[in-house]
Amino acid sequence: MSKPEILKVAIAQISPKWLHREATMGKVVDCVKEAASEEAGLIVFGEALVPGYPFWVEKTDGAVFESPVQQEIFAHYVKEAVCIERGDLEALCATALESKIAIYLGIIEQPRDRGRSLYCTLVYIDQQGVIQSTHRKVMPTYEERLVWANGDGNGLVTHSLSPFTVGGLNCWENWLPLARATLYAQGEDLHVSVWPGNDRNTRDLIPMIAKESRSYMIAACGLFSDKDITDDLPQSPLMKERIKGTLANGGSCVAAPDGSWLLEPLINQEGIFYADIDHQKVRAARLSLDVSGHYSRPDIFQLEVNQQRATILKKPQKNP
Repeated sequence: MSKPEILKVAIAQISPKWLHREATMGKVVDCVKEAASEEAGLIVFGEALVPGYPFWVEKTDGAVFESPVQQEIFAHYVKEAVCIERGDLEALCATALESKIAIYLGIIEQPRDRGRSLYCTLVYIDQQGVIQSTHRKVMPTYEERLVWANGDGNGLVTHSLSPFTVGGLNCWENWLPLARATLYAQGEDLHVSVWPGNDRNTRDLIPMIAKESRSYMIAACGLFSDKDITDDLPQSPLMKERIKGTLANGGSCVAAPDGSWLLEPLINQEGIFYADIDHQKVRAARLSLDVSGHYSRPDIFQLEVNQQRATILKKPQKNP
């Protein structure tokens, strides 16, 4: 085995400075620098980590229509969301360039051309510090729909991260066969899944996807408990009354192309965890099954994907 076949990956299983964008971004940057010092080529963070997952919705009657309580919390959520056009990720991009490390980060995105709607977005920053994709979750799960808008197919893309081709999905998107197939068809052999944090989501699914795709599977999860609710948040007393104990216990893990564990699900542990992955093992595993190669039968099955960015403003084409 030659060294170029090996990629060291890092998973940052951390809690956010909940609903505080700049403080959480500071924690993210520190993790990136630490992983780079350990010679990792990729670091992955959990879903919606910056500024945090909307744990309050289920616990505080989030479905009550025109609720002043929900409006107050949502207004704060919008204010603390990440606006890429404003430059909220510039410091992180600079760190990626300086450290020569790629990053997958889950954010709550508030794009300027979509009013004040929020998106659960998985951002990929390459080792040159360039944002290469922003994947907006195509279908928020259950109560998430009360605060997140539907995404689109624009970010359903893969990236070259030598020697691998990497792609990623948010949380329950990993259950969607066609979303997975879209990435498989683009040569993916390292799949990143990001989650707010619970081992019940990762323990069974991650080995299954690894076996299906004959790829390495990374699950990056967050942590959250009632201790993360600070006094300066809107409706803090109500949230502290309703939210008790641990809501996100982690569950980050790494599975090999045969479904075996390289890193078993990590419970209630905050830190950065590492695994060395070997591209030769992907190639070997594809002998018996390659779902986008010799097992795909494109003469029978074809998948059509709309990868356009959703926008209400259709700009007219300029005359030549």
